[in-house]
Amino acid sequence: MSQAPTDHDRSLRTHLGKLLDWQDAHAAFDAAVEGVPKDMRGVAPKGLPHSPWQLLEHLRLCQWDILDFCVNPKYAEPKSMDEYWPKSAAPPTEAAWDESVAGVRRDRDALKKMAEDASVDLFARIPHGTGQTYLRELLLVADHNAYHVGQMVLTRRLLGIWPG
Repeated sequence: MSQAPTDHDRSLRTHLGKLLDWQDAHAAFDAAVEGVPKDMRGVAPKGLPHSPWQLLEHLRLCQWDILDFCVNPKYAEPKSMDEYWPKSAAPPTEAAWDESVAGVRRDRDALKKMAEDASVDLFARIPHGTGQTYLRELLLVADHNAYHVGQMVLTRRLLGIWPG
């Protein structure tokens, strides 16, 4: 027996919320950023190109950009991919790490709310886009974040600061 379309819609939205919250098959964002010593946040391990700070800030910048694209009709695409990466290996201030973590959480929550909002047609094209749908963007941010959270875990392992 098949489910009613509204049940399918609710189910899809529930799955998207869990996916955006990294609850299943990989390390959670919060575990990946928790407990990184201040003196190690700007250190890239030998053989890897990025420090924990660069990975964290890249996650924040990209996730915010995707959220902005979804909700802002005046969205402007960055001129260069370099704008998605911080210029420095280390946080510019002591507070920057916590601010970036809070930004990731805030924007993740906004994306989850969008995923759960039944008034948002997940399959609709974003009006100011070039064919992208809301579903595509939600999946893109979840996939992108999972990749870089994995990099954060690897980076921490190589730096000897992963608790697992």
